[in-house]
Amino acid sequence: PRGLYSHSHQIENWQTSLPQGTSFTGWAGRMADILKWNNSNQSVSMNISLYGLNLYQQGNTINPLAITHNGNGVTLLNGSSDMGFYQTLKRQTIDNLLDNTYANILHTAAVNTIKNSNGTSLEFDAAVSNAHVFNTQFPTDSFAQSLAMVAKTISVRDFLGVNNQIFYVVLTGFDTHASVDAHNNRMTILDGALSAFYESLEEIGLENNVTTFTMSDFARKIASNGTGTDHAWGGNALVMGGDVNGQKIYGTYPDLYLGNPLDTGGGRLIPTTSVDEYFTELALWFGTSNSDVDQIFPNIGNFWDTANAGGPIGFMS
Repeated sequence: PRGLYSHSHQIENWQTSLPQGTSFTGWAGRMADILKWNNSNQSVSMNISLYGLNLYQQGNTINPLAITHNGNGVTLLNGSSDMGFYQTLKRQTIDNLLDNTYANILHTAAVNTIKNSNGTSLEFDAAVSNAHVFNTQFPTDSFAQSLAMVAKTISVRDFLGVNNQIFYVVLTGFDTHASVDAHNNRMTILDGALSAFYESLEEIGLENNVTTFTMSDFARKIASNGTGTDHAWGGNALVMGGDVNGQKIYGTYPDLYLGNPLDTGGGRLIPTTSVDEYFTELALWFGTSNSDVDQIFPNIGNFWDTANAGGPIGFMS
């Protein structure tokens, strides 16, 4: 793969599943381009990000909706919910400006973007106002609170008119060449957040309808750098959900000794399962047809015949 030991390149490779070159769309975006019509409401994006705009969720026609974990998730125009005289007058003035026809195409594009963003934000805000009040207690860190917002958004899927949604949440801080304690801290945060998220899905009876999975740029060498370990190739991924054939390790787990057949040198181990197989398994569960898989994952034919029944790996029911 391109940029094999580079954080930025490997993040891009995971998000696009196209490691042979630059891509302007991610595999979740390409999947949403195909499946978005499963949602009766097309005004709110099928792809929702708790970490800003990202390549993973960008499609040819789909743009991710970026929200936050605060309040109802969206930022409204100041005074949008205030019915006072001056706020009402301000809203009317803005509406009049947005309703004008502009000769300059850049002005027109800007106005349309603002109108669409404002309309989507108001619709999303109104929907999340009806969110389930969870008994589940989420940890207070921002990662867990982002998953809490995902749970709230899922709970109002009927208000939003959606059947398919893809959420993107990020936990950073794993670039730990030397600090094992820092890695332990990150895993503790991940554990607490995932536990609460699954509990919240059980609370609304949707644990079988949601699959949570991880992507990470790469693992670490099995050789020490003196104080820790450096960039490697293969790694592990976690998949969680009621439809997961869980409590198993899939793929061939490598022998952890230097110089084994999978060692490319210095303790960098070649992975035994491709990300294309991993992602295709998830995409098929999500509703993608076998005939559409190679449009989303152009490299899947190198690892699996799309005419086969079931998934490439078998971890999804």
